[in-house]
Amino acid sequence: MLDLALSLTVLAAFALVGGSVWLFRRGQHRKQAWLMAVLAVIMLANVAIWAIPGVPDQTLFQRD
Repeated sequence: MLDLALSLTVLAAFALVGGSVWLFRRGQHRKQAWLMAVLAVIMLANVAIWAIPGVPDQTLFQRD
């Protein structure tokens, strides 16, 4: 299920990049185009964080 969510997130990020480029070329709504580009970068960073394998049994919360 995580694979599906990550794949859809990457596809949505690519769609946002495409829409951002399209708005920049038209010369309209530059603020929205920048926001779309920033959102795409954030989404791809989140996918990268989730896709990096971690060390098993290591968490930030340590029980005593």
